Amino acid sequence: MRTSVIGEAGPPLRLVTSLLRRVSFPKLGFAKSELLRTKTDSVDAALIARFCAAIKPALWKPTAPEVKELQALVRRLDSLQEMVTAEQNRLETATPQVAELTKSHLEYLKQQQTLIKQLISDHFDQYPHLKQQRDLLISIPGIGSQTAAVFLAAIGRIEDYQSARQLAAHAGLTPCERSSGTSVHGKTRLSCTGNSRLRKALFMPAVVSMRHNPLLKAFTERLLDRGKAKMQAIGAIMRKLVHLAFGILKSQQPFDPNYLLTTP
Repeated sequence: MRTSVIGEAGPPLRLVTSLLRRVSFPKLGFAKSELLRTKTDSVDAALIARFCAAIKPALWKPTAPEVKELQALVRRLDSLQEMVTAEQNRLETATPQVAELTKSHLEYLKQQQTLIKQLISDHFDQYPHLKQQRDLLISIPGIGSQTAAVFLAAIGRIEDYQSARQLAAHAGLTPCERSSGTSVHGKTRLSCTGNSRLRKALFMPAVVSMRHNPLLKAFTERLLDRGKAKMQAIGAIMRKLVHLAFGILKSQQPFDPNYLLTTP
């Protein structure tokens, strides 16, 4: 079942394609909790009905066409970067003849990257509301145009999120505690249960923000002074960037480094 068919063929359904796969697959999710061993259409239908009755998931909303196009462009750019990295690695061990072919392919891939970056820029120009959101995001020191494009493609509609914590959870940047009684005291880690593309896109902006974002630079110093490891600090900064982005997109106001000083 495809998401586009669900959204366009009829009224809203309490289904999300990714959840549907996890609900109906015997070894995952809700089916696993019921110890189901059979997977047929009739068993799946009954399982999905029980899942919706018990969990009551939010009504599914189709992705806006302009966001779907942005997602496609961003993902294509990401795929091209993976291919560039793979070809560059092959150059290290390639024979002279194969190296020439690889270099030719690399040149083509980089041309495609330039083209898609321009298409993304043109796409924002065609949709003023997306362009406004992008401009708000790049007002945050550390976030550039490419990160803003990935962010907007990953979150869909900011109106669908009720809090910054909910958006951070969507990115898999909420803390995950592991403890039980007096014997189990695991380290608190990022849940990583969320959009991996968004987490990947926020990593380098977090590193840059640690040095160049006045608010996050001071926050980083406090974390390091408390004995936190650098990677823990980076994870916390990624989460803070999501919180900043949420506040800016909701308020429709650009980043203000003096906000805390001017707020009564």
